[in-house]
Amino acid sequence: MDLSIIYKYFPDLTDLQKEQFIMLQELYQDWNMKINVVSRRDIDELYLRHVLHSLGIAKFQQFAPGTTVLDVGTGGGFPGIPLAIIFPETQFVLVDAIGKKIKVVQEVVDGLGITNVTAIHSRVEEIDQQFDFIVSRAVAAMPTFVHWVKGRIKKNSVHDRRNGILYLKGGDLEEELKEYRTVEVYPLSDFFEEEFFETKKLVYLPVKFKG
Repeated sequence: MDLSIIYKYFPDLTDLQKEQFIMLQELYQDWNMKINVVSRRDIDELYLRHVLHSLGIAKFQQFAPGTTVLDVGTGGGFPGIPLAIIFPETQFVLVDAIGKKIKVVQEVVDGLGITNVTAIHSRVEEIDQQFDFIVSRAVAAMPTFVHWVKGRIKKNSVHDRRNGILYLKGGDLEEELKEYRTVEVYPLSDFFEEEFFETKKLVYLPVKFKG
């Protein structure tokens, strides 16, 4: 599936953003041959399975200039890198405990000429900073994830929507979300019509999720 799927849902991209999304696939194909971070099938469908999936967050939340976002367990750079292209005035910190993945992230960021991404080889528990939002793609069950990121979300929100966790996940989430009274779950099929998104969801957990 080609880049037209991105234009379909994000028709107002600047020329620079279009250029960066075009370069994205070339960079991942090149780096993936050296360091395998994305499966071959997923490379062939990069724009659908990784880029557009990541941008489900952008359909739900527009980040204001100056916002800070932490991408936990970013892997090869998702959802952080596509979001950083869409929101060039938002600062993104992409963290992964696996060094080779962060190496690919750094090389892709450098290749794209993106200046609003910091890539860190670390566990999230070692990040001593607070953020407006924390994003991720299904790296752990929600209770585990919440434990990892405890104390890393700023209390004061600059958006209408309160600061919190924006989590991309699929399948039946009822059990792992049952303890969170304020959690909101949105099917990605609300935003995207492709079959791939039928079981995919966006989970929003505001910063004060108990009490």
